[in-house]
Amino acid sequence: MGPEALYFRDLIGSYAREWGESRCLAGLPSRREHALIPGMKQRDQNDHGVIYVATGEDYRDLAVQSARSLRVHEPRLPVDLFTDDPDAVPEGLFDAVHRIKDPHERSKLDCMAESRFARTLFLDCDTLVVNPLGDLWALLDRFDLALAHDVRRATDLIRAGHAVPTPYAFPQMNSGVLLYRRSPATKAFFADWRARFTASGLNRDQPVLKDILWESDIRFYVLPPEFNLRRVTELDAWEPGDAQPTIVHSHRLMDHMRIGTARIGDIYALVEAERTALEAEWDRVGGRAAHPVRRFDPKASR
Repeated sequence: MGPEALYFRDLIGSYAREWGESRCLAGLPSRREHALIPGMKQRDQNDHGVIYVATGEDYRDLAVQSARSLRVHEPRLPVDLFTDDPDAVPEGLFDAVHRIKDPHERSKLDCMAESRFARTLFLDCDTLVVNPLGDLWALLDRFDLALAHDVRRATDLIRAGHAVPTPYAFPQMNSGVLLYRRSPATKAFFADWRARFTASGLNRDQPVLKDILWESDIRFYVLPPEFNLRRVTELDAWEPGDAQPTIVHSHRLMDHMRIGTARIGDIYALVEAERTALEAEWDRVGGRAAHPVRRFDPKASR
C-alpha cells in the first residue's frame, strides 16, 4: 500500500475512532453494530432495501461494483437490480433482478416506484458505499423522501429548473442517491416526475425534480453530504469529528466509459483522480486567486 493509500486509510480511520470504532474502507471487513436511536422502531430486515437501475453492459458492471461495496458493510441488507438483460447479471450478488421491458436513458424514473420494499434507498451505479448505512432508514419515520443538494450550485446547469423559477438557495437536488418510503404521496410524486420529465424533452431529470420539490407539499429532507459525497476531496478538509463518509458518488467512476482512461475501481484511486481533476478545474479558469472568497467569482481577476 503506497503513501497516498495509507494517508487515506488513516484519514477514514480517524473518523471512525472519533466515534469509538475501528472500521476500514470498502474492500475491508466492517463489524460496526448500530444501536437504535431513542424512539426508533425495530424493523423487519426485509421491509427496507437498496435498488439499482442499470441498462447496458457498462452500467450493469458499475452497478455490480457498487453493490459489492455495499455488501461489505451491509451483508444482510436486501439489494435488487432493475436491468434490461437479467441473464447478464452475476449470480448471488442481488437478491432479485427485475427486467426493464422498455429501457431508456432515464429508466430509473420508471423503476423507483416499482421497488418491492416499503423503504427504499436508490443508488446510482457510479457510487461506492464506504461505511454502514446506520440509522439512515429512521429518517423515513418522519419524511417521505430524502436526497442531497447537487454540486456546482453556482453554475447555470445546476441552478436551472424547467418551468419554475426558484431562489439561488433552492438549487437542484442530486437524484443519484434517493431514500424514500412507499406511500400515496411518493407514488403520486414519482408519477408526476416521470410524466413531467417525459413532456419536458430534457435529457436531465434534475431540473424537473427541482420544479416538483418547490411546488409539492411532499415531506422531504436534505441529506448531509456524507450520504452523497460528490466531492471526495472534501475529505482532505474535514476534521475527524465532522462527518462519517458513507456513500461516495463520483462521475470519475465512469471515466473509463466516457473518456477511455483506466478504470477506477476503489476509493484510493478515486481520491487520487479527484485531486487531479480539482487542480485541472482551477487551471481551466486561470488558477486559484489569492483571495479565499473572490476566487469563486467568475468576474474576479486572477
